[in-house]
Amino acid sequence: MKKTFIFFNVFLFFLLPQLSFAQVSEDIARLLKNAKIQVYSKTADMEDFTLPLLNGENITLSSLKGKTVILNFWATWCPPCRAEMPSMDTFYKRYKDKSLEILAVDIGENINTVRQFIQKNNYSFPILLDTTRRISSIYGIEAIPTTYIIDRQGKIIGRVVGSIYWDTPQVYAAFDKLLN
Repeated sequence: MKKTFIFFNVFLFFLLPQLSFAQVSEDIARLLKNAKIQVYSKTADMEDFTLPLLNGENITLSSLKGKTVILNFWATWCPPCRAEMPSMDTFYKRYKDKSLEILAVDIGENINTVRQFIQKNNYSFPILLDTTRRISSIYGIEAIPTTYIIDRQGKIIGRVVGSIYWDTPQVYAAFDKLLN
């Protein structure tokens, strides 16, 4: 508990002054909460990063500015991660042509393990590899899956710790409003 308190105070002292904040509209906040997505009362800039995709190309988070991004941290061995991925793929197929991108960041596994899992399940959203766990550490990932919702300006507007079903009417309603 003491470590957490110290870390939080260090975060507030060093990082908070550097973050850029904006408000989420009440309508979007209400819809996200109905979808079981934690909404931040103020949004914060995400730390930029570059990671390799399964195909070997690199992707940089800031290159997606102008799109809403679902940044999901997961692993193949994680049952809740595996449980949410089919609905996440359905969600991705519905919104990928509407300025939405999913970046599913595998934490710490080798490329062959991840590639076999993705091919076996035929998921269509981009898979990134954080083999050194550097990015998940920067984002303070303690439980997986953890997912951040990033708006078109590159600001965190919400988070989900644990799995959810992405293909529900509540999630669709929130993202229909968010993407328009």
